[in-house]
Amino acid sequence: MNIQTSAVMAPPAPRSLPEMQLPIVMMRDILLKTMFRKNVEIVTEIARAICLPVPVTQELVDLVRSQKLVEATGTLHANSGGEMGYQLTDTGKARALDALTQSEYYGAMPVPLAVYEEQVKRQSIKNIQLNRAQLTGAMGHLILPPSLLDQLGPAVSAGRSILMYGPPGNGKSSISNGIRDALGDKIYIPRAIEYAGQVITVYDPIVHSAAQEQTDDPTSLRRSAGRYDTRYVLCDRPTVVTGGELSLSMLDLVYNPTARTYQAPLQLKSTGGVFIVDDLGRQAEPPQALVNRWIVPLEESRDILALQSGEKFEVPFDTLVIFSTNFHPNEIFDKAALRRIFFKIKIDGPGQEDFLKIFALVARKKKMPLNQEALVYLLKSKYPTIGNIYANYQPVFLIDQMIAICEFEGIPYQMTPDLIDRAWANMFVKDEAIVR
Repeated sequence: MNIQTSAVMAPPAPRSLPEMQLPIVMMRDILLKTMFRKNVEIVTEIARAICLPVPVTQELVDLVRSQKLVEATGTLHANSGGEMGYQLTDTGKARALDALTQSEYYGAMPVPLAVYEEQVKRQSIKNIQLNRAQLTGAMGHLILPPSLLDQLGPAVSAGRSILMYGPPGNGKSSISNGIRDALGDKIYIPRAIEYAGQVITVYDPIVHSAAQEQTDDPTSLRRSAGRYDTRYVLCDRPTVVTGGELSLSMLDLVYNPTARTYQAPLQLKSTGGVFIVDDLGRQAEPPQALVNRWIVPLEESRDILALQSGEKFEVPFDTLVIFSTNFHPNEIFDKAALRRIFFKIKIDGPGQEDFLKIFALVARKKKMPLNQEALVYLLKSKYPTIGNIYANYQPVFLIDQMIAICEFEGIPYQMTPDLIDRAWANMFVKDEAIVR
């Protein structure tokens, strides 16, 4: 896979306070709040808490010390490595408390939006190039026709929007997850970004899967703190999956009035990765309204967000958006909306040959012995009643039903025409009136 290594994509660590490109007052207040909340005293501990290199942290400590907000307490105990200790002065404590009333945010210094935009370019989803073997490997657990891979491959490699549509139960969600798995590499997610003096938290342990972090040996002469900017977390390319619960409000900044900070919306958290809108058409808002919200991001690779003040600003939009629906696109979109979605891929049910392959794979996985007589009965007696229309979910459903019956009856797993009948009866609901 032609993917940049994480070392090449690594955000460079700042080497001085001016390189931080953050307001001095903001950095000062975050330092004071962090020392107050976390009770850290030595520079290496403070540096770890605010996620900055030790020299830059020392520069910031010296600055606030010159303002008489911090004072030195002398060399601490042996476990501190002989480092100088620092504590807040009374004036520093008062300033920390005042700063906390304005914003509860403390800890990692945020990354300025302009700096983050450069990092997004370094690790863009559009830099990924997949070949057929890699995509097939990620989809190895699925039985897919080669013609479908012919369509999926260019769509994923282009990093453009994809609409998958077709009858329910044929693996659209599984294919979306396979695309996610095919990406495979890791990128850097900022813990928080800054715009106009406001902090927007981005890293979310629920969305982002962090890689194993290396910790420095405090006794080592060569520190790896400058390896990359630790205001970022090295993570798998993110995947956000939403379904019927998706609403337009979830695509806006979330303001916490208590902490006076913002949380990034879902699409910003998915930057550099995949955003899957499953079951499109089942949301409270109509599909047309949802896609209209994405028109500018999909066409211009930028999104527009708004602060509580009403001020609007641009953020990068670098996300592979996958829409999945059981409705025909012409039923839920107008032509203008469809034009904005770059790839439209129909996901049909399997033919009889692929259906039997899926059935055999599921049976083997679930330790259900195959029985030729039962399979012939299924194909010749049952499927003609529904027009010989096969779906990918049906083998799992039927075999699970037969397993449940066998376990209830206390008999070994087996496949018989009688069990096929009993399993089939639970797969469909008869269209008949209910007498009240």
